[in-house]
Amino acid sequence: MFSSRFHWDLAPNDLARLLAEKRRAGAHILDLTESNPTRAGFAYPEEIVETLAVPAALTYEPQPEGLWAAREAVCRYYADSGVIVTPDRVLLTASTSEAYAYLFKLLADPGDEVLVPRPSYPLFEFLAVMESLRAASYPLVYHGAWSIDCDALAAAVTDRARAIVVVNPNNPTGSFLKRGEVEFLTALCRERRLALICDEVFADYALTDDACRVRTLAGGADVLAFAMSGLSKIAGLPQMKLGWIVVSGPASEREEAQEKLELIADTYLSVSTPVQHAAPRMLELGKSVQRQIAERVRGNLDWLRAAVGPQSAASVLAVEGGWCATLQVPRVRREEDWALELLAEDDVLVQPGFFYDFETEAFLVVSLLTQPTTFQEGCRRMLAHVE
Repeated sequence: MFSSRFHWDLAPNDLARLLAEKRRAGAHILDLTESNPTRAGFAYPEEIVETLAVPAALTYEPQPEGLWAAREAVCRYYADSGVIVTPDRVLLTASTSEAYAYLFKLLADPGDEVLVPRPSYPLFEFLAVMESLRAASYPLVYHGAWSIDCDALAAAVTDRARAIVVVNPNNPTGSFLKRGEVEFLTALCRERRLALICDEVFADYALTDDACRVRTLAGGADVLAFAMSGLSKIAGLPQMKLGWIVVSGPASEREEAQEKLELIADTYLSVSTPVQHAAPRMLELGKSVQRQIAERVRGNLDWLRAAVGPQSAASVLAVEGGWCATLQVPRVRREEDWALELLAEDDVLVQPGFFYDFETEAFLVVSLLTQPTTFQEGCRRMLAHVE
């Protein structure tokens, strides 16, 4: 009766079941997985709500690509970091997840493949399968810093591959694309006639400086490329549901892609009119939230690095940006068992690395967005447990 897309086991995993039991019993959980900025104790300007109360929001304006003023606001966002984008290359979506859906519809037929990084956020398989595609992974490798395994990526390209997805910086590894990697990706996409999809939602949260880093592909690319971002991370406003795609590449391919994307967007017309009118002001007001998030993330990471001393049994992997930190812990037990023990015995919630498709054991992922008092106490208990 139901679609074969739903082939996943929808039962809660062991960690989710234990968490539910602990909460029913009234335990005070130190949640080191918090990823919702609206619940992380930041001060939001009240004017953000007022931006939605404009008379123009009462008029329905079904523009498939999005209102011109909102697209201009996206261009100003890029201009603040020295990147030139014109409104005609911007298409608004309700989220980056919807942007992926649009791009998968645009680029691939049922049964085709999109190449996605491993480890990374555990959403790609769901997004691909919902479009009747296959998510084929390529590895990121760690040698004191994360990088794309270029040979493995090239070997993973089959005749059914249609696009390469990169996340810049990656979640949870926090690794940015480097110039050499972009050159490799461009050459591979040109040779194999692939599109390049670049998810840049965490690009504003750099934690280190690196002259070789590529912050965004929105400024242009030599192959058909799509840069994505949105209010969710830039302004800490996931509830406002506004994302975008910036299209670049050779003129003929770019224009055809934009024409077909407009048809897809016209089919759904999902972006709300009020948030489009509010977007210019929201992007401005969101800068104060972004500064708070950046300060929190940097402060928590500095504290964690100081707490994990050179003699510790745990180590903090290098991270360049984003909202997560990854710890490597002894392989005396599975990382799932580490996470279950921490929750059962110490009331500390962390995520095991296999949630993000880490290839080897044993890694634990914590959110740097967590409020500092909770973060520090939770990490103290975690490190004491590991020792």
